[in-house]
Amino acid sequence: MRASRLLSVLLLLQNRGRMTADELAGELEVSVRTVYRDIEALSAAGVPVYADRGRTGGYQLVAGYRTRLTGLSEEEAQALALAGLPVAAAELGLGTVLTAAQLKLYAALPEELRTRAGRVAERFHLDVPGWHRGIESLPQLAPVAEAVWQERRIRVRYRRWDDSAVERVLEPLGLVLKAGTWYLAARCDGTERTYRVSRIDELEQAEPFVRPEGFDLAGYWREWSERFERRLYPRTALVRLSPLGRDLVPFYLGAVGARALRETTDEPDEDGWLLVELPVEQGAPALGELLHFGPELQVLEPAELREQVAGAVTRMGALYG
Repeated sequence: MRASRLLSVLLLLQNRGRMTADELAGELEVSVRTVYRDIEALSAAGVPVYADRGRTGGYQLVAGYRTRLTGLSEEEAQALALAGLPVAAAELGLGTVLTAAQLKLYAALPEELRTRAGRVAERFHLDVPGWHRGIESLPQLAPVAEAVWQERRIRVRYRRWDDSAVERVLEPLGLVLKAGTWYLAARCDGTERTYRVSRIDELEQAEPFVRPEGFDLAGYWREWSERFERRLYPRTALVRLSPLGRDLVPFYLGAVGARALRETTDEPDEDGWLLVELPVEQGAPALGELLHFGPELQVLEPAELREQVAGAVTRMGALYG
């Protein structure tokens, strides 16, 4: 553990130049006293590190010194796949591993490329979770990820959408992060299914299993998402949309609505209103979705949905006099 930390100190100084003991302690999540001991150990090992005294001082390496100890561990190499997703890496328990891997990569880069890479990090940041969404509790995410890596079955207690609990034995095949929510692709009773990780209440590691040869996680997720969308939006509504209403479609109906808008063959009328067949859910959710648009959308068909919207608008009008 200490050897790994000493290497991190060395790479931090190589990548960033002068750093104070407080800055090093913050990066490594150790005490300042530990940093002092680590610097002494590096000096004793022949690393040319020295201290500048004073308020603007700090530790740095002798100009021109570069280490070649940049080999990646297996965990660090795996974590690099999440280099653009620091939040996801942290949720999987790979945050510190990812940081170590990035330090080693930066150390291996020539000065010019290292400077350019630093500029990118300063100017672009990816925040995965969406707005209007609480942070899910994910106590089982790291054990699930371990089972995916180790190709081991897991026995889980899973809460379904109606909050009823079931016991399942799963063969975990892969994890997917969708709009800030983690999903597990797994085989259960010979069938590939999808589970929301936040609904796994209990988990126990079991025996190894043989991963299906050629399983394509991205392909599976694409097909499963399409099936899910068809189940979620089992019918369509013929509507008229104002220009503003068309702009609102991606916000209120997401990719499904945006796709329907792109696929329409009608042209806007002289007032700019456009006929579109929009996918909608069943029952009350469909009414709520369409009311989001206010006066920028008019329902034409089906008749019962048009009547429901008209009735809701009438009741709203009565509330406001």
